[in-house]
Amino acid sequence: MEEDAAPAMPPARTAHDPPPPTPADPAWGEAAHGDGVEGGPAAGDRDTVAPARIAATRLAHATIHDVAREAGVSVASVSRVLNARDHVRPAMRTRVEEATARLGYVPHAGARSLSLARTGAIGVVLPDLHGEFFSELLRGMDREAGTRGLGLLLTVLHDGRGLDTLAGLRGQVDGLVVMAPQLDPAVLAQHMPRGVAALFLNCAAGDAAARLCIDNRAGAAAIVAHLVAGGAKRIVHVAGPAGNVDAEERRAGAQAAAADAGVALCVVEGDFREASGAAAATRIADGTLAGDAIFAANDMMAIGALMTLRRRGIAVPEQVAVAGFDDIPLARLVTPALTTMRIDIAELGARAVARLATRITHARDRAREEASDHAAGTEAIVPQLVVRETTTTTITDRETE
Repeated sequence: MEEDAAPAMPPARTAHDPPPPTPADPAWGEAAHGDGVEGGPAAGDRDTVAPARIAATRLAHATIHDVAREAGVSVASVSRVLNARDHVRPAMRTRVEEATARLGYVPHAGARSLSLARTGAIGVVLPDLHGEFFSELLRGMDREAGTRGLGLLLTVLHDGRGLDTLAGLRGQVDGLVVMAPQLDPAVLAQHMPRGVAALFLNCAAGDAAARLCIDNRAGAAAIVAHLVAGGAKRIVHVAGPAGNVDAEERRAGAQAAAADAGVALCVVEGDFREASGAAAATRIADGTLAGDAIFAANDMMAIGALMTLRRRGIAVPEQVAVAGFDDIPLARLVTPALTTMRIDIAELGARAVARLATRITHARDRAREEASDHAAGTEAIVPQLVVRETTTTTITDRETE
């Protein structure tokens, strides 16, 4: 057994020693793969050496050979320990870990990813970073990725600009979470890197194998039904940007619900930003737009409308009720608190990462066809109506199924 090997003590590594191996060096392949079996023979075990105790302090550029020499084991054994392979004896693991700590050795990320056929990172592609929605989404993604030992590599596609960068992510990430509700699915598919697992978040249907989306139509219909139940007769819907699948689905859901209820619904174009909601509220305050309720397609536009109505002296909800969509943290903090459709945004981000991680794992499974079906398909999250002060003076923060 190599722990018991006690050949002559080799000299400490000096500046005249050969350089550390590269992926093209046969020694590197030996270090990368080894035999992975506890106590079993390996080609690398022929290089096993006894501890040299080469440094009492950390080396500036310690290599895997330094760690092997310090621990008195083979390079292949060090690789098995650092790559968390099974069948490594506890005593050997302890020796390698202690040697690694003493020398301050950090594995080379590029060589390690080549050895393991993975990068330890996932790509996150978003349409924007403005507003609390995306900060909450990323918070959930980061939390879930951290529990799985993964890092995040972020890319932003502003109105489709930057699509050509997607292909360049191949080899940099193990998989992609793509949120691009503003893009045609066929165009997006043409730019996706080949052979990279992907989870599409709030994207148009297309031919995506794995999708996670929000049931926007049901959410919008629930908001309109709530406003109608409160007495609204003329609802103003501040829509999101044209071509955005979330905005279009929320608009369609609101229009269908208003038609079913027999009330008027006027659509005002917006862009998911506060100024759009403020502009619609200004028209209501000026008398150029009739409305006794505002349903904005996201909370930021609803808050913009709410603040403008208050500044203009219009009572909310007594004169004009206001409702949003998403339930960002700010929605419960404004005065009066905002009625909205609740999406657990952080959990949405976490769920996207979890599903992608499953797809990555299954893609490596030899029973790929059977396993992939489990991680594919469309999963729809139904938002919940949260009734607060902007639509009623008697009920605060009540979640309604």
